[in-house]
Amino acid sequence: MSHAEADHDTRRSRQWLAGEARGAGVDRDRLLELGAAMAALTAAADEREPVAVAPAPVGVDPGTPIAKPLPPDLLRRLDTNAEMRWTALAGQGYVVPNDRFFVRNHTVTPHLDADTWRLRLFGSGLRDAPTRDAPVEFSLDDLRRLPAEESTALLECAGNGRRYFAEQQDDPTPGVAWGLGGVGVARWRGVRLGTVLRLAGLRDDAVDVMPEGLDPDYVTGGVNLGRVRRPLPIAKALDDVLLAYEMNGEPLPADHGFPVRVVVPGWIGISSIKWVGPVEVSTTPLFSPWNTRFYRMFGPGHPAEGTVLGAQPVKSAFELAWDARVPAGAELLLRGRSWSGNGPIDRVEVDTGDGWRPADLVAADRGGPWQRWTARWRPPAPGRYTLRARATDATGTTQPDRATPNALAYLFDGIVHHPITAL
Repeated sequence: MSHAEADHDTRRSRQWLAGEARGAGVDRDRLLELGAAMAALTAAADEREPVAVAPAPVGVDPGTPIAKPLPPDLLRRLDTNAEMRWTALAGQGYVVPNDRFFVRNHTVTPHLDADTWRLRLFGSGLRDAPTRDAPVEFSLDDLRRLPAEESTALLECAGNGRRYFAEQQDDPTPGVAWGLGGVGVARWRGVRLGTVLRLAGLRDDAVDVMPEGLDPDYVTGGVNLGRVRRPLPIAKALDDVLLAYEMNGEPLPADHGFPVRVVVPGWIGISSIKWVGPVEVSTTPLFSPWNTRFYRMFGPGHPAEGTVLGAQPVKSAFELAWDARVPAGAELLLRGRSWSGNGPIDRVEVDTGDGWRPADLVAADRGGPWQRWTARWRPPAPGRYTLRARATDATGTTQPDRATPNALAYLFDGIVHHPITAL
């Protein structure tokens, strides 16, 4: 079975619509009723972002929306989320430090006890079909005793760049108004999910794995959709998925999944479940609202049931304040980063008002999850300018001038017009 995200989601959505995929705790007919009309979907999206907290799981302190400090020079608060400010990367290295890594919460950051936390695997895809109430369990110490691996991986919210649908394209959209700061690269350390699955007694006929978070249930449109969860095909789960317990050399911070989270390289951020607890392993296809109702493309040009989200598109951002003030006539070294879910970045171009020209790529980054670059520019006179950057990835895909609209404003890939004033 393919472990590509688009292939898996296409197959699962068809099986879900045909009644062949299973989703514990959520009634498929009720989801179909809620999602049948685009008007209803868009209305639901309007109310899905504020915190709507159901009773927390037993033994879990529901906490606050975000636990870590949010200095305004590092992060911009967006309801229950926090967006990294690109100026916060100035002078930093390749990875994003933990204190400024973006936060995407559906409800609130829970406070879990590492001593009592357990990873609980269950389902028909494991030997003897352990149940949710009598699962195969691993403690944090159990995981730490297994062979550890480190992965430098990029995580990005599917709504990253959403604000520019409205600001640049006059396409008002619901949801969190992310700029480009809903993305980050970190060094994740932990144990491969595949290692744990095999120790738990993985069956040869298992097809899906669905990690589930321990944050409070998510409620939207008056419907409790349960804990955040999203299925992975067994091929992906056995490939490069990590159960991470460290981030940039430190124990996972609370907002980033303490004590253990899933890291799914190359897939949209919702797949990398934080605060993971239960993990269902199944011999039948699984679904959840997070791959049927949400995180799909709806609207003109898409079928009623929506189109699956593929890999994240190409994006570029300047490490520069929005509407920055700079001295006229002085040479500036513009810095930025570009990335793509389809593969490494091949080239980057910058336009400062006088046409596109190549940026200089940092050689050490070649082949990595994102690419740093620089470009020199001397503002010729005082006044307002617009900076633009566009990247091309290894598949030959280049950022377009405009992103294609969709009802829930996912996967913005248009060239962002970054304002700057020379004084």
